[in-house]
Amino acid sequence: MTESLPLNAEALYAELLFAVKALLAQSPGPVVLVGITSGGAWLAERLQRELGLPGAAGVISSSMHRDDFAQRGLASSAQTVLPFDVNGAHVLLIDDVLYTGRTLRAVINELFDYGRPASVRLAVLVDRGGRELPIEANVCAARVDVPAGQSLELARDGGGRLSFVLETKEA
Repeated sequence: MTESLPLNAEALYAELLFAVKALLAQSPGPVVLVGITSGGAWLAERLQRELGLPGAAGVISSSMHRDDFAQRGLASSAQTVLPFDVNGAHVLLIDDVLYTGRTLRAVINELFDYGRPASVRLAVLVDRGGRELPIEANVCAARVDVPAGQSLELARDGGGRLSFVLETKEA
C-alpha cells in the first residue's frame, strides 16, 4: 500500500538548503557534495546547482557494500560516479531519509574504495529514527516518526518537484 504524506518535501528542501549553506561556510576548505542514490542524488544535484558550486555533484551507491547484499542483490539504481579526487576532500554526503544507518555504513565503505577523504559529513532531508548503528546527521531538515512496518521515500516528478511517499511493507 502506498500513500502520500502530508510532509512538505519542498519546504524541507528549503530548510536543508539553508542549513547546508551554513555548514559550507564553516568548512575548513572546499566541500564536494555526494548524493546517495537515488533520493540523495536528486538532492545533491539540486543543491549543487542552487548553491552555485563548480562542477557536478558526485553520486554514490551502497549496493556493493550492503550487509544484506545476498538478499537484495545488485540494485538497479545509479552506480557510483565521483567526478573529483576523494583523497583529502571534504565530503558532504546527502541523503533523503536516514533510518537504521546501514545504507550510510555501506556508502562510507564505498567512498573509501575511492580514496581517503579529509572529512565526511552527512546532511539529510528527514531523520526517521530507528538507528541500528551509531550514525548521526550533521544537518537534518526534519525528524519524523514512521512506524517500523513502513518505509518513507522521496519521489520526484518530471519537473523536479519533490514529495514523500509512505509505503507499507508486506509481511
